[in-house]
Amino acid sequence: MKYKLLCLFLILSSLLGYLEWGGNNHTFLFKAEAEIIFRLFSNPASVIHPFVILPLLGQMFLLITLFQRKPNKALVYIGIGGIGLLFVLMFFIGLISLNFKIVLSTIPFILFSVLTIVHFRKDY
Repeated sequence: MKYKLLCLFLILSSLLGYLEWGGNNHTFLFKAEAEIIFRLFSNPASVIHPFVILPLLGQMFLLITLFQRKPNKALVYIGIGGIGLLFVLMFFIGLISLNFKIVLSTIPFILFSVLTIVHFRKDY
């Protein structure tokens, strides 16, 4: 049960990422994902990018693990890796630009990722 909770916390914390870019634009990842999903059905070519597809696939893999009796270790690692690429990049961008809103929004996912990996390596 704790593995499913960890996977759920990974999914939820991946939705809390915060992005800012030029022209006073900003959004949370859950808003951006909703827009991406709508565009995926109307204009799929506009959302084909590795930093869009990989985190979405990572979330789907983690979502699949919630419905398994015993979460598949490989799916969890792939899910963390897919989402982690975006979050580590966001973390470093936040550090470089000294934007602590971005840095703080990535820390929950990174912490849950480390905690999940430690638990999976110890018990499986």
